[in-house]
Amino acid sequence: MLDIIVRGGKVVDGTGNPWFKADIGIKDGKIVELGRLEKEKADTVIDAQGKVVSPGFIDMHSHSDLTIFINPKLESTIHQGITTLVVGNCGISLAPINKKHKPLLEKYIEPFLPPGVSIKLRWSTFEDYLRQEDKCDLTSNVAHLVGHGTVRIAVMGFQDRTPKDVELEHMKYLVAEAMEAGAFGMSTGLIYSPGTFSETSELIEIAKVVAKYKGLYSSHIRGESSNLTHSIEEAIEIGEKSGVSVQISHHKVAGRQQIGKSVETLKLMEDARKRGVDVACDQYPYEAGMTSLATLLPPWVHEGGMEQLLKRIRRLEDRAKIREDIEKDTVGWENIIGENGWENVYISNVKTEKNRCLEGKSIKEVARMMGKPDELTALLDLLVEEEGSGTMVVFVTKEEDVSRIMSNPLTMVGTDSWSTSPEGVLSAGKPHPRFYGTYPRILREYVRERSILSLEDAVRKMTSFPAQRLGLWDRGVIRESMWADIVVFNPDTVMDKATYQNPHQYPEGIEYVIVNGEIVIAKGQQTQNCPGRVLRHRFLKKAFHYTKRISLKGFEEVF
Repeated sequence: MLDIIVRGGKVVDGTGNPWFKADIGIKDGKIVELGRLEKEKADTVIDAQGKVVSPGFIDMHSHSDLTIFINPKLESTIHQGITTLVVGNCGISLAPINKKHKPLLEKYIEPFLPPGVSIKLRWSTFEDYLRQEDKCDLTSNVAHLVGHGTVRIAVMGFQDRTPKDVELEHMKYLVAEAMEAGAFGMSTGLIYSPGTFSETSELIEIAKVVAKYKGLYSSHIRGESSNLTHSIEEAIEIGEKSGVSVQISHHKVAGRQQIGKSVETLKLMEDARKRGVDVACDQYPYEAGMTSLATLLPPWVHEGGMEQLLKRIRRLEDRAKIREDIEKDTVGWENIIGENGWENVYISNVKTEKNRCLEGKSIKEVARMMGKPDELTALLDLLVEEEGSGTMVVFVTKEEDVSRIMSNPLTMVGTDSWSTSPEGVLSAGKPHPRFYGTYPRILREYVRERSILSLEDAVRKMTSFPAQRLGLWDRGVIRESMWADIVVFNPDTVMDKATYQNPHQYPEGIEYVIVNGEIVIAKGQQTQNCPGRVLRHRFLKKAFHYTKRISLKGFEEVF
């Protein structure tokens, strides 16, 4: 007697091979039979006639670690068919924590949190953190990266300088400790402080530790506009000199003057692979991005953390310098306004009820509504009122580059979102539609309507490719003995419904979702099952135990 049979569907197995007709038998969380199972019986039989049956989707770039503890149901995630999330991206993870610098970390993550959400950081080590998350009733699996920004804060706070030798060793130790706890790699956020303060040589040295554990270096690169090419080259250099596998996060071409540059960036990656550098990328299928409002400010404004930032943006002389940098300087930092203009920036989320009316409005509209003389004054005054919090949606790229990047074999898929919900505290604000629509949008627009991708290749980019990248050898493919993470969707009706003005809408056409052999979406509706798990890196047992080979002498000077 089986637990579940998925009967009569077109199986797109995740490998990129053409679909085939088969029944799938599930028992004790695993796929145990694949073929014609007419004589088999099961507690639950899913009729998949006319539907596609694929492996569960793997979100290669998620920030759901910011919301898991308050909302482990992960509604916007599971309704897309996502059965595994990769979190801890862009240099931001919730561990490790240095008690001395804990307030800095709390302020660091605050601008990225949804309005009304706070996180109590009740742990110190990465292992403690994962054990706390183990207690959550998750609907999806979660794989963690350790954030370089978080590690740097633990050791150095927000100091804009090269680390001392003992500080660099301490960062390497903390990353090794996270890898031994089960992290799948390390992420960087090189447009965010303190990532902006780090030199390439620092990242190479720390990436060598990640490489020892066969982990992944996932990077929000130093720039995606005028310095895009140099930033891709830097990521490749880090991989080449450290031996680590490189993942370019949410690859895009940003800025009005950069249209078409994806031809060059993709060639850089392809040429690097010919030299033996393992580099690939992920992407979301939209022309707009989303990040914190404070990212619009030059790096020097961020030194010392949020408290110092707020002091600077109140001072007239610093406001004048910020204006000068934004208007004249597009080299050396990610000048989003200089590259894209104020008219392309829209407020997504704010913290205060007073400013809730500004959500969904452009900065130009915000300046008018606030009665300010110009956009920069409005932005700075808004950041003061919001205590540095707030997020924005920015239209930065063009469909030409989105489609070219998507069609490249080296590209996989990620939402660059946190899991949210149309109800409760997470329903506030106007998040990017990718929070609800990334995977159905690809299946609708890029497969069914425009044929940019074949169905089989789209599913490969969503399943086996990211699984291979992470070393999840027992997920990402429909095959006997694999974990039963499965999506059943209607290829003729699957579609995203979320828009920029009305983002809190579930997609259509995702009919069943199975995680670890339990049904979490049935006929499009979420069940009460919570079978998700916190995954640990497979190479853990064979790891090079860096933490046992390093002296702690001198760390007391730092910690």
